[in-house]
Amino acid sequence: MGPLQIGNLTVKYPIIQGGMGVAISLSGLASAVANAGGIGVISAAAIGMTEPGFAKDYRNANQTALRRQIRTARSQTQGVLGVNLMVALSDYDELLQVAIEEEIDVVFMGAGLPLKLPQQVLDKGLENIHTKFIPKVSSAKAAKLIFQYWGTKFNYIPDAVVVEGPKAGGHLGFKKSELTDNQTPLYGLIEDTVKEVKEFEQKHNKKVPVIAAGGIYTGEDINEIMQAGASAVKLGTRFVTTHECDAHINFKTSYLKSSKNDVTLIDSPVGLPGRVIDNAFVHEIKNGETKPFKCPWQCLKSCDYKEVPYCISQVLLNSAKGKMDKGFAFAGTNAYRATSIQSVADVFHELIEGYDYATTKSFAIPNVSKIAV
Repeated sequence: MGPLQIGNLTVKYPIIQGGMGVAISLSGLASAVANAGGIGVISAAAIGMTEPGFAKDYRNANQTALRRQIRTARSQTQGVLGVNLMVALSDYDELLQVAIEEEIDVVFMGAGLPLKLPQQVLDKGLENIHTKFIPKVSSAKAAKLIFQYWGTKFNYIPDAVVVEGPKAGGHLGFKKSELTDNQTPLYGLIEDTVKEVKEFEQKHNKKVPVIAAGGIYTGEDINEIMQAGASAVKLGTRFVTTHECDAHINFKTSYLKSSKNDVTLIDSPVGLPGRVIDNAFVHEIKNGETKPFKCPWQCLKSCDYKEVPYCISQVLLNSAKGKMDKGFAFAGTNAYRATSIQSVADVFHELIEGYDYATTKSFAIPNVSKIAV
């Protein structure tokens, strides 16, 4: 398993930990993954809710918490660190600025098309900034739109791109119907995106890694998706059941106790389908029960907090703290495969061993059209 190269940034292994919020992947998990040789990622989603008295100044609490988590992670590793940012956040610009000021190595930009960038960033010039910019998309079409816009507007294209398929956990960039019977295979999304990106690579004389995410769980999965053209993979679900994951043990245990049928879809109040592990709370919201709340600040641009049945940020924070009766665990389709709590180092060992085994198999490598992920 060779290294991942993103511009002048070298990552020992092409393994990226998904940025899971709220408060699932903070400095603890991110630094452990970075120490293991991958990219450890801090989720910025509602990160200020981990700060005392956050409701008094939500915007400032988010910036303070993100800065604190980045610095804490950096004090624990010399490895590569990233921040996962949702474009849909009301304070997206400010949090992006914090990440850049703290010289985070990479920023993943999802939950919307990152067509707008803070003026401070543009004034300095993207090429003069330490941070690498990596959009997350669910289709080659979306990737092309971003690359075209950035190339025309900024004379700069993203440093890499993540393609997240329909088997991922959390909020998903697909219609609900596309997540059941008509799933688009991840390998097809990767092949299409690699083709789209190639013309931009040539035009800008820049190598742009395409990173695969969603449903990847084993080293064999990594080997197979790389045959479709992926340069790296991003895994969230696999790192939840680790000692270093920042979530409460009850959250991790929900994975260990789940079966394949427990991984289900919900309609999130933010207007997107989400994949979660079924529990009593999920049954309640599916039955139309509402969970009254007081919104201290509209954290998501698209959230109609006066109409939604519950606060998604509060519910996710509840579950991160282990209050599973008041929340649920976002999870990918393979969450049920977890059987024990492991160290991040052990997960890396298994992934690399599985990848190497798949590479050295004596039988012929299957055609990518048969790849399961």
